[in-house]
Amino acid sequence: QVQLVESGGGLVQPGGSLGLSCAASGNIVSIGSMGWYRQGPDKQRELLATIAVSGVTNYADSVKGRLTISRDTAKNTMYLQMSSLTPEDSAVYYCNARVRFSGIAYWGQGTQVTVSS
Repeated sequence: QVQLVESGGGLVQPGGSLGLSCAASGNIVSIGSMGWYRQGPDKQRELLATIAVSGVTNYADSVKGRLTISRDTAKNTMYLQMSSLTPEDSAVYYCNARVRFSGIAYWGQGTQVTVSS
């Protein structure tokens, strides 16, 4: 079992920046790639970025240049730094961890990000 806890969400003004964290606990050694998703009101959950154990990252085209995913294996924590935020970025942001060599994935409980003046 893996437990994921997101933090760092909140209210930010348009054009602002915000950083999210995802702390992992439990069977950490089983974790392979990790990622960030978001789900806005009346929208499907959307993949934003992933980071492999090797540190290789991939981003959705819609967020390239504005989001940066990173991972501190020593702290068992993944991060998402967001900049140039717009109201369209308002959503619940989720972290995801995939177990190596399996189809098992774990999700955090989500953290709300609201971009508004």
